[in-house]
Amino acid sequence: MSRPRWQVSLQQALRQRSDMPRVAVVGVGHDLSGDDAAGLATVRALETALEPHDRLLLVVAGPAPENASGLLRRFAPDLVLLIDAAQMGEPPGAVRWLDWQELTGVSASTHTLPLHLLARYLMTELGCAVSLIGIQPAANAIDAPLSPDVQDAVEAVAAGIAAALADL
Repeated sequence: MSRPRWQVSLQQALRQRSDMPRVAVVGVGHDLSGDDAAGLATVRALETALEPHDRLLLVVAGPAPENASGLLRRFAPDLVLLIDAAQMGEPPGAVRWLDWQELTGVSASTHTLPLHLLARYLMTELGCAVSLIGIQPAANAIDAPLSPDVQDAVEAVAAGIAAALADL
């Protein structure tokens, strides 16, 4: 069975770095807004699936991922992988590798700083690559759990990232 396109893109991004890249996986979203918590849930799943080591940083950043910039600076990653719920016009639970440079304009997200501005800052200030995995939400109802489609996507993304990082 072939791997999803986002997973192939992740493998390529990892190979473009050093032989032993330092990777930061940053979950973005809001726990109290249903499927908007997809990025957070993915990083939490990775926390239980992966053994900690000095080349990996897992960050549950919440709705203000810019607040993690000091932590990222100290870690000095080669690659920052942002994971977030994203309105992509796809069926709920769809996963895509997104070009953060195309995410310009006014942010209609739940975040305090648009992700394209954060990505540009990280790339410029830290000299690292920045990539984004988007998960299509079904709903962002207040105080709702993840929808079943998004929960399935979270598990698949966490498993795919864990497999890619296991090769480091």
